[in-house]
Formats: sequence, C-alpha cells, structure tokens
Amino acid sequence: MAIQWFPGHMHKAQKEVREIFNQVDVFIEVLDARIPYSSTNPLIEEIRKDKPTIKILSKCDLADADKTAEWQTYLEAESSVRTLAFSAGQSDKRQQLIDLIKSLAAEKIGTVKTIHALIIGIPNVGKSTLINHITGKTIAKTGNEPAVTKHQQRIKLEDNITLIDTPGMLWPNIENENSGYRLAITGGIKETAFELPDIASYAAEYLLHAYPEALKKRFQLDELPATDIELLDEIGRKRGCLRSGGMVDLEKVSRLLVMEYRDNTLGALTLETPQMMQQELLIVEKQREQKEEKKRLREEAKKARRKRHKKNKR
Repeated sequence: MAIQWFPGHMHKAQKEVREIFNQVDVFIEVLDARIPYSSTNPLIEEIRKDKPTIKILSKCDLADADKTAEWQTYLEAESSVRTLAFSAGQSDKRQQLIDLIKSLAAEKIGTVKTIHALIIGIPNVGKSTLINHITGKTIAKTGNEPAVTKHQQRIKLEDNITLIDTPGMLWPNIENENSGYRLAITGGIKETAFELPDIASYAAEYLLHAYPEALKKRFQLDELPATDIELLDEIGRKRGCLRSGGMVDLEKVSRLLVMEYRDNTLGALTLETPQMMQQELLIVEKQREQKEEKKRLREEAKKARRKRHKKNKR
C-alpha cells in the first residue's frame, strides 16, 4: 500500500522549518505513543540532524505503558535525544518539559538570549493539545482530523522560551507498508488514503498475535479464530454487522474495530515495538536497493536503445 499525501501547506511547512533551522535551539518532536516509529517523519530526522531533541510520546494513555517505557529507553540511546510521555489528562508535565528545554539549551540560561523550541510532528499527533497544556490556555486549535494547524505560529513562555508551532507534516511517500497501515489505524492519515477493510484486517492480524486477551475480553470470545478474516467475521456476527442474507458487512465491522481501537475501547494497546522497527528498516532498505537496481537497468536499456538507433541511422 503506497501512500502519497503531501498537501501544499505541508510542503510550505517543510520549507519554513529549513529556513529557520539556525534559529532553533531545541526540536520538540511529537510522536504518537502507539506508533512511535511510524509517526516519526524521516524528513524531520533529516532536517534536525544532531540538534538537541525532545521526543514527546503523545497520547500515552492510549498506549501500552510497558511498551512506551521500552520506546523511551530505545529513543534515548541517541545522545542528543530526551523523551517525555504525555497525555491530555495529565497536569504535571508542563514543568518537566520546560526543564528539559532548559537543560538542552543550557548555554542560554542566565542570559538575555531567547531559547527557540520548535514543535513539529505529523498531522493529528497531538501537537496542539501539548501546546495548550504548556501555555495553560487554548492557543492552538485541536481536532481529530489530520491537518488542523495550517500556519506557523510563535508562542512566548517564561524564562525567555519561545515555542514555534508548525503545521503537521507528512512526507511525500510512505515507503514502509506497515507504517502506512498503522498510521491509518490510528487516524494519522485520512481515510481516503486506504481501503477500510484492508486496514481492519491488518489491525486484526496484529492484535491476534500481540493482544489476544484484549480481544477475548472486549468481544466476549472464549476462543480466538486463527485468521484476521475469521476474527472480523466473528466480531461482525457478535455485533450484528450483517447484510441481507445473513452475510457479515465487512465495511461496517471494519469501521467498528478501527474506531474501538482509536477510542481506547479495546484498551491501551501499542501497535509496534523497537524490535519490529529494526526488522522493517531492513526490509525498506532492501526495497530501496531493488528500486535503484531497476532504475539502473532501465537506464542501461535506454542507452542500449539509443545506441542501436544511432547505428541504424548510419
């Protein structure tokens, strides 16, 4: 499932971030705690380089707490990175974040110089919720649809700290098929980017393996079926997602499963681990190599055709 979705304001946001790079002291990258790898924009990684970075694992109340801790340990193995787990209902994270910003820009503490902290992340990841929490007021518009923030804005805090908020940015092409599915399940990309039954099948297959007890409890199943399609069929019959003739309405049961995951009805479940990420990165790298090889062979074929054409004209 190749996903390409790069609206004009996202292209503009990327350009603006590159333009103000030298002003930025600290990057604050907001990730979805349920999918820390898939919600990491590789363009942001490229732009920030080795600048001090705080990775916020947002919506941590919707994620598996043990997996979130595992991700924090993994991410902080990079010397320039610190992490903070955050959810909208928490009231004690503001000072922790400010202290982290100060610790990563220590050379400006005690001076009149402003610390510029850039908040960045993909759409619908929770940036606006974080900003409103830090400032204690509704400054940024929040919503459940991707791409709510459209323009860059600057917000002054105490101690000469200025936050720079940017629109959510996806990258032009999501190479890792698994990341595309996970972004779709969590609502990181719009539903028009995928077929809902495909997304639900992916979620069902993963949950059967990673969280079987959560499925049993939620859908009152004594035994779990062996496959994703069988699971969707059983859930559909349990919940009355039927068409005329008693057939399961796949579209309806697919939406039910995805929405129950998103609203935490299934429980706090994480869709990926650092170990999965490492395996998938190897697959993506192999795909890139194969793509480059195909490109090289096409170029060689073109050169051969041009050479034959010239020879025939003589």
